[in-house]
Amino acid sequence: MGKRKNNISGLSRFLAEATKLEFSVESSTVTASTSQREVHPSGTVSAVVAEHETETRSDARPTKKVKLQAGLLGEGLEKYDATGLAPFYTEASQVPEHLQKYFSQRERYFSMYASGCLLDEEGWYSVTPERVADQIAERCRCGVILDAFCGVGGNAIAFARTCERVIAMDISPIRLALARHNAALYGVQDRIEFILGDFLSFARTLQNSSQRRKIDVVFLSPPWGGPSYIAGSPSKPQAAASAPALPPSSDDAKGVHAEFSLSSVGPIHGRELFHVARRITKNIAYFLPRNTNLDEISQLVAEDSGYGTNGALPAEKVEVEEEWMGTKLKALTCYFGGLVAGQEVMFEA
Repeated sequence: MGKRKNNISGLSRFLAEATKLEFSVESSTVTASTSQREVHPSGTVSAVVAEHETETRSDARPTKKVKLQAGLLGEGLEKYDATGLAPFYTEASQVPEHLQKYFSQRERYFSMYASGCLLDEEGWYSVTPERVADQIAERCRCGVILDAFCGVGGNAIAFARTCERVIAMDISPIRLALARHNAALYGVQDRIEFILGDFLSFARTLQNSSQRRKIDVVFLSPPWGGPSYIAGSPSKPQAAASAPALPPSSDDAKGVHAEFSLSSVGPIHGRELFHVARRITKNIAYFLPRNTNLDEISQLVAEDSGYGTNGALPAEKVEVEEEWMGTKLKALTCYFGGLVAGQEVMFEA
């Protein structure tokens, strides 16, 4: 009997090396409605600034799709192949019952899903729908963006279309490998630097480095506490092991939900996480549940030093963007610093 071949192709070496290092580096846009609101440090929402529809750009996606055959992405892309690390479902009968509601929306998550996009279980309920990711990426155009909790790569792929360079980080070598696989399907793997590591440790290392690399924007999409986040924050913070969830549209019709507190964000309190990111750059895009307490969001900038203190600079504003899929509100993206209209001067501050 011949020796059985490993299914994960060129990623076996990537994963083996990644698990030995604290930071392992591998180098390698259906319409979404949005509305913006300015939130002042006082906690009041001043007005609806805009409500528009984002049209799909003709150049938003590669015209050539890579066909998945025999576990391969295509000629020349074998080293990115993560086949075997997560199941690739082609019909609902193959999908575990608790994931079937997400599988029915697979092409909302990845328009190229049928070409071979891979998601682990956490990825199914945490990945940002592609059109929402495209909208956020358009707002975050810059030189270098750090996706601090990249998961299976939905946002990182969108950022690679609008930013010169993307740093995609995750603590899971499996999800990082899946993100790299999915990026290769979209043809953007060469614009993304994949780092296996913890964002908090990375931020400390970056702050203490004598040769600090410039990062223009940090995108925070931290764990929300799993699919149960919609029930609101519990008395104690939920476990940080689960990633943010965007439940299916059927969940959106149940009315008003309890407010979500930043105390339920992981791996640390959402307020502390924000301040860690602000030591890297003032320009933060914070992806949070649609039922997030906006008073807590306004307090983030009130607590941050530099703006709105001693009358030296005008009070900083936060812009809250509602992320819609059709008639369903899915999440909020809170923009800080130079990402806010009228505060562009802060981008280089």
